[in-house]
Amino acid sequence: MGEAREVMDRLTEALTTHPDVKAIGELYAEDAVAYTPDEGEIHGRDNIVEYWRQMTDAVPDATFETLYAYEVDDTAIDEGVFSGRNTGPILLPSGESLPATQKEIRIRGVDCATVRDGRIVSYRLYFDQMEFLGQLGLLPEGAG
Repeated sequence: MGEAREVMDRLTEALTTHPDVKAIGELYAEDAVAYTPDEGEIHGRDNIVEYWRQMTDAVPDATFETLYAYEVDDTAIDEGVFSGRNTGPILLPSGESLPATQKEIRIRGVDCATVRDGRIVSYRLYFDQMEFLGQLGLLPEGAG
């Protein structure tokens, strides 16, 4: 197992096993960039940690079931299923906060982490936002 795989596995653990934003922050380079379907391009460790804090607050008991795990050079790639119950507020990109829905979610996604000197410098996350919102019951009737 190479460095990228080891860092990606630590990130998954920090996000799902008693979420730990301090541990998450230690995994990212100060000038890291993340690309997400819901927040777009996020620059800097602190902003990325805030993104993950919001997600772990919204779904604090999340699990990640790895379906496929790869490592190519300095990049680790995971495909899997993120699941849990929405028991915390959901912060929307507009800044508006929605109360917890108490609904279970199960979302398939892919994430890629490029690692240099033991820290993530580039992170890409892909998941279906409509599926996520639909499972939370946040779409209008007939949408999705």
